[in-house]
Amino acid sequence: MLLSDLKVVEWSTWIAGPGCAAMMADWGANVIKIESAAGDATRTFWPDTAETPGNPIFSNENRGKRGVVLDVGKPEGRAALIAILKDADVFITNVRPGALRRARMDYDCVKAELPRLIYANVTGYGLTGPDADTPAFDLTGFWNRSGVAHAINPPDREPIGSRPGFGDHVTALATLSGVLAAVHERDHTGLGRQVETALMRVGAYALGWDMSIRLRNGEAMTAQPRHSRPGAIAGYFRTRDERWIYVSQRGPADFPQMMTLIGRPELIDEPRCAAPIVDMAVVHEIRGILDEVFAGLTLDEACAMMRRTDIIFAPMASLDDFVEDPQAHEAGCFVDTPDGWGGSFKAPAAPVRFPATPTGPAGPAPKLGEHTREILLEAGYDPAAVEALIESGAAS
Repeated sequence: MLLSDLKVVEWSTWIAGPGCAAMMADWGANVIKIESAAGDATRTFWPDTAETPGNPIFSNENRGKRGVVLDVGKPEGRAALIAILKDADVFITNVRPGALRRARMDYDCVKAELPRLIYANVTGYGLTGPDADTPAFDLTGFWNRSGVAHAINPPDREPIGSRPGFGDHVTALATLSGVLAAVHERDHTGLGRQVETALMRVGAYALGWDMSIRLRNGEAMTAQPRHSRPGAIAGYFRTRDERWIYVSQRGPADFPQMMTLIGRPELIDEPRCAAPIVDMAVVHEIRGILDEVFAGLTLDEACAMMRRTDIIFAPMASLDDFVEDPQAHEAGCFVDTPDGWGGSFKAPAAPVRFPATPTGPAGPAPKLGEHTREILLEAGYDPAAVEALIESGAAS
C-alpha cells in the first residue's frame, strides 16, 4: 500500500483533522486516533449498535484507524501520548494552540524530543494573532469569515450557510498535501517539521478566483441577483418538472451553438448579440427565450438536448440522483466501509484514486478506547503498567 510505512497519530475531533488522517488510513498508513473519555463529538450523532451499526459520520472520518483513550491533561496521559509518538511519522491535531501549550503538547515543547516528527496543526485562524484561540467550525472560519459566503450569496436574499463539513473536507485535503510534502522533505533531511492549515486561509484559497481579482484590482464581482448577472446563456434554468439545469459559458462559440440548438439561428449574426453582450436588455431577452425553452422540457429532456452540443452543463442533482448515477459509481465516488459489526455500508470514497492499486477502508472506525491496551503495549508499557495507567484514569 502507498503509505504502509507511515505511522500517524491523530488527536483531533469533528472533521478536518480526522478526515486528513482517514485518507491516510485508506492509503495504507497505520493511524492511531487519540480521544478523551467523552469521545469524538461526531460519535454522538448516530448510535453505533448491533441494531443500527456504523455511525455514518464518525465512520467516514475514522475508518481504518485504531483508537486509544487518554487524558492528556494528566502527566501520565501526556507521557503515554509521547510514548506512542516516539516512533510516529506524523502527528495531526486540531486542539487549539492555548490548550496544546497548557498540556505541553505544542510543537515547541515536543520538537526536541521528537525531531523526526511531522507535526500538523489544523486551526481555525492560524497559530498566532488575537484570534488564534477563537473556536471555529468550517461554517465560521471557512465559509463566513474568509469571504466565501458573501461571494456566493446574492444580496437580494437571506444568506444560506454551507453544509456540515464542507470546508472541513477541503481543509483535510490541504492538510494532507502539506503533510505529504513534509514527508518528502524528511526523506532528504531526516528532520520533521511543523505543518499548519487554517480554515480561514483554506477558504481564501478556495475563493482564489475572486480573491485574486480583489487583491490585484481592489474590487471583484461576486454573486449578483439574477436580473443583474451578465452572461445571457449562462446560469440556472428551471425545467418543466421543477428541476434545475446549470449552463456554463466558456467562450464565444457557445452562443451560436445554443441559438442553433434552440432554433433561433437568426440571433447569431445580429449586431446587438455580438460578444460580449453588454446591454442588459438584450441579456434579459435572450435569457427569457432560454427560460421558455427549458420550462417546456423535463430535466432528462433538457440534458439530452444539451448533450448535442459541446457547451458545459450539468443537472442540479439531488443526493438521491447522485447515489444512483452510474457515472458516480464508475468514477469511484463510493466505497464499501466495514461497520464494525460484521457488515458494511456505502460511504464517500477518498477523492483520489490510484489506478491498478486498490485503496480504501482498512477496517471499521474504532469503538471508543477499543485498542488502548494494544497500543500502549506497542508503545513499550508492560501489562502491569498498562493496567496501572487505566486505573489512574489517565487511559481507558
